[in-house]
Amino acid sequence: MQKFNIKKLYMVPKKNLLTIAGLVWSMAGFNVLRLGLISYGKISINFLWPFLSICTFAAFGFMFLTMAKKHTKRILNSKDDFKPFWTFFDLKSYLVMIFMMASGIGLRASNLLSHSFIGFSYSGLGSALSLSGLYFLRRRIKNE
Repeated sequence: MQKFNIKKLYMVPKKNLLTIAGLVWSMAGFNVLRLGLISYGKISINFLWPFLSICTFAAFGFMFLTMAKKHTKRILNSKDDFKPFWTFFDLKSYLVMIFMMASGIGLRASNLLSHSFIGFSYSGLGSALSLSGLYFLRRRIKNE
């Protein structure tokens, strides 16, 4: 009779961490983008809002792509073949994610931000998150 090993429940091959990261970032990005587009639907759009979305995308895209590259390198260079599924992020990245989510939820719930601000910032941010998620997935496929 084989002994039950709880450690096996949460350990995954390290390459699967890239898949998990890609799916988490892509789903989060899609949801943020969706909220931005809903807000865009509540305003009259002029040329300024899409321009600001592109600027937001560029700023966050650079930041998220840098983070994705750092995490990909950390994951692939790990000596362990199996890692806990939550190690697709490090502690600092989890703290950044918690802060950003709490700030976004709090600001939207407070009604302090206009729909135009949420529209351009969330659509740019969501697009950047989604594309960074696709970066993880591409690297997973490339490293097969």
